Amino acid sequence: MYQQYREGWLEVISGCMFAGKTEELIRRIKVLQYAKKNIVVFKPRIDDRYSDVDVVSHAGTSVKSIAVSTAAEMMKYITPQTEVVAVDEVQFFDEEMVAICNQLADEGKRVMAAGLDMDFRGVPFGIMPQLITHAEFVTKLTAVCMQCGAPATRTQRLVNGKPASYHDPIVMVGASESYEARCRHCHEVADRPHPQQTVKKG
Repeated sequence: MYQQYREGWLEVISGCMFAGKTEELIRRIKVLQYAKKNIVVFKPRIDDRYSDVDVVSHAGTSVKSIAVSTAAEMMKYITPQTEVVAVDEVQFFDEEMVAICNQLADEGKRVMAAGLDMDFRGVPFGIMPQLITHAEFVTKLTAVCMQCGAPATRTQRLVNGKPASYHDPIVMVGASESYEARCRHCHEVADRPHPQQTVKKG
């Protein structure tokens, strides 16, 4: 997969919640740590579900990281000796992250970014479409639908046990919400706008 002569590329790990994105990112980081690579790992400061400082998967594996509020803040911790830059929950960052990931890859660094490709509405999440477009390597992971057992590609948000509204904030701090992995057919969003037109068959 990585048999190329020039160092420097961007790889993205995407998928819905519970698909194992962080687990896969941590696996790659630990392989590179074993190879004695100079690695810097980042996470968004907003993501403090399991730890303020570690990247932690739902399965409980973890690696030390640096929590930052903006993509630009990462540059304070990256040196010419840095060989690998890893970012978890990358969907929470702004468009500057795209430029920085490209810049780091152009400088010969291996950049690994993991994040949700769609938000709870089933809409592309923030900068993820751009990152996926610029990446040399993209891994899309699936979970198991908690309703029917089919491959799950979407994240179901439930607020007080009911499907969240399309008009709810993308990030809800302090809400009594929960998430499930769902397939296309079991995914529900309340108050979803009707499409302006449908594709005619035949």
